[in-house]
Parts: sequence; structure tokens; C-alpha cells
Amino acid sequence: MRHILVIGAGKSTGVLVDYLLKKSSKENLKLTIADKNLENAIALSQNHENARAIQLDVFNPEVREKQVQLADIVISMLPARFHIEVARDCVRFKKNMVTASYVSEQMQELHEDAVKNGLVFMNEIGVDPGIDHMSAMQVIDRIRERGGKMLLFESFTGGLVAPEDDNNLWNYKFTWNPRNVVTAGQGGAAKFIQEGQYKYIPYHKLFRRTEFIDVKGYGRFEAYANRNSLKYRSVYGLNDILTLYRGTMRRVGFSKAWNMFVQLGMTDDTYAIEGSQDMSYRDFVNSFLPYSPTDSVELKMRHVLKIDQDDIMWDKLMELDLFNAHKKIGLVDATPAQMLQKILEDSWTLKEGEKDMIVMYHKFGYEINGERKQIDSSMVCLGDGMLQTAMAKTVGLPVAMAALKILNGAIKEPGVQIPIKASIYNPILEELEDYGIRFRESETPYLGYNPLSL
Repeated sequence: MRHILVIGAGKSTGVLVDYLLKKSSKENLKLTIADKNLENAIALSQNHENARAIQLDVFNPEVREKQVQLADIVISMLPARFHIEVARDCVRFKKNMVTASYVSEQMQELHEDAVKNGLVFMNEIGVDPGIDHMSAMQVIDRIRERGGKMLLFESFTGGLVAPEDDNNLWNYKFTWNPRNVVTAGQGGAAKFIQEGQYKYIPYHKLFRRTEFIDVKGYGRFEAYANRNSLKYRSVYGLNDILTLYRGTMRRVGFSKAWNMFVQLGMTDDTYAIEGSQDMSYRDFVNSFLPYSPTDSVELKMRHVLKIDQDDIMWDKLMELDLFNAHKKIGLVDATPAQMLQKILEDSWTLKEGEKDMIVMYHKFGYEINGERKQIDSSMVCLGDGMLQTAMAKTVGLPVAMAALKILNGAIKEPGVQIPIKASIYNPILEELEDYGIRFRESETPYLGYNPLSL
């Protein structure tokens, strides 16, 4: 039997394990599912004859090292900051490794050791990053092979609620890590290049600089800029491209409403609020508003945000029960961002039976034989309930596929890497289509940007 160690039994691991177990007899696989919470690991093992569940604390080196030594390949589904603990063991014991997370500086430092030992350390092989890399590079390489020159590349991804369960005024619910939603865009200005000019959007302006995207069959979306689009110039070989922009998709109107929290300071994660555990939702809101001996919290809120009582923005705030004087935050020494997240989870948590959706959209502008053309490529994946969510499928499936291909020698070039080579992305994208994860393309003349918009 070939032994696969899966560390981390989180939300996306179930689909990954299910894929590998269905192939375990044919591929001669034995899975060890390890998690700090043994019950989570047991649940994912499905009582399958080719799976076993164990308790593993990644910071217990004795247990961790023993399990890594027993494996033929290691899949880390831990939070990104914990991968390095496993990766160092993989170098030491000469084991291949797969993660869905961005390549950290610490992980990149292991590149030479991985190459020297003939090890594949595949990263960024989830959805975003992951499927976005593979689907983008497939089109970019195709354009280059035909002799085309890339002029523009834009890429957007959104984790959203499925249309049939889109039933609140924000057109949004948490489908992944809520903390990442609340703190999105912080830590520096968004950076991109547009028609050869560098552009920067500071955090306090980020959610008012959006663009619209139409996806056939699913309507209109908006997108705000990701923090740093420029790093993908070298990754994708687009160093001379005129326009490069990556962003996050939401339904139209979300960003304008979210900007209210940004302007009030409620998304700040840099300091703790005294007495947070005893504050009500109403107290939390009031702490960001001016003092008044007579005006209510509601009146002060409308005045500060300059919104009327009949404005849809006000309805969105009321829907969140922000002014409830009885509900307590209950978090000790919490930051504003943590407190806001707690409040939002009341309204934005998917209920039993509700489904999520992943939407991805790429736009490619290029020149070939004196003509300028544009390719629009989009993918929509719908979830199938709480265990087979769209997020779990689009993260877990490519991770599992890559791990099996590494184990079978189909992916063997050593080093710390991401899936931007045709030998990696073509077979994985082809197999993903069997699971309903497919891109639809259309081609039109490319008109470029209106110079007046620069």
C-alpha cells in the first residue's frame, strides 16, 4: 500500500479524502487523516477500510515526525502559517508535499533542499490560488503558442452564496473563513498596472473603486482590487504587459455597503477594545460614534454615514441587528474586526441545506497578426450541501489530483512550485471537468481602455 498522510480535517478536506478513498483500491492507497480534533478526523475517515484517523497536534514534533516518516506523500490542509512545520519534516525525511496555500518566504527557502532531494513541494493548488493559476496559464500559453502578444490580463474570484439561497440584502453569506472577509484589503495599498501606468488604491478607498463583471446565466457582479496584482507579472511571464489586475468578486452593492464599516473603523484589527466581552452589539456600534447627550445611536449612525432612513444602506445595517442592546459580544480583549465578525456570523452563516457558489472570471486582451482580440473565460461551481460545498470541491479536488499525480510520477520536477506548467495544469483541468468544474470561453475584438479613464 502507498501511504498518504493528510494533516488537517477542515472544511475542504472532506472532498479531498472522498476523492482519494474512491480511488484507494485501484491505486493501492492507504490514508491517514490527522487532526488535533480526533472526532473530525474520524468523521472524514468514513469507516473506510483504507483509511485511519489519528489525533495529531502539529506542534508535537514526536508524533508529527513519526507520521511523516511513515508516509509516501504528505498533504497539509492546515492553516497556512503551520505548513512550514510539516515542510521541514518532509525535507528531513525526503517526502513529497502538497498544500493549497500561497508560497510563504519560509517555504520558498526550502526550494534548494527540495531540488537536491528530488522532492516535489506543490503549493497554490486550490481554487484561488490554484484553479485561477491553471486556467489563466492555459489560455496565456495558448495565445503565445499562436504567436500572440498579451496586452491585458484581469482575473477575479468570488466565494458567494448560491442564487437560490441569496436571501439577504447584502447578497452575501460566509462560505469560507469569515476573518479573511472582515480583514480583506488591509496591510497596504492595492497595486496593479493599467495601460502601462501603475495604480494604487489605499485601503480607505478600496471598496469604492470597483468594476462590473457580467457572467452569463448568473448576472452582474462587482469586483474590488486584490492587494498586490503586480507579483503575477513574473509568475505568469507577463513582465511587459500593459494591464494586469486581480480582484475579488461580490454581488453589486456589497462593496458600497461594506465601506460603511471601513469608514467607521470597525474592520480595524490592530488594537483591542477594553471590556469587549461585556459590550452589547449596540455598545460596539456606539463606541465608534460621537458622544451626544440626546441623539440615539441610530440617529448618530445615519448622521456620520450621511444616509437617510429610507436609504437601502440603512436597511442593510438594520438587517444585521447591529443596534441590539441585549446581545453580548462575549469576546475578551477583542479587536474591532473580531467583534464585527462575531456580529456578522449571526446573519451570514450558511444554514443547514443552504449552498455556496464559486465564481471565477478571466479577461485576456492580446494582439495577433495585427489584430487585437479579447477572450472572456468564466467558471461557476455550485455546492451540493454542507459537506460538498463549492469551496470544498474547488480546493480539495485539485489538491487530491495533484497529490495522486505526484505519487504516480506524472508530476516529478522537484522544488517548491505552483501549477503554472502545461504538464501540470492540462491533466488537472481536464479531470476537473468530470466534476463539473469547467471554463466557458468567448472571443471578441479587444477595444482596450478608454484613455480618459486613466
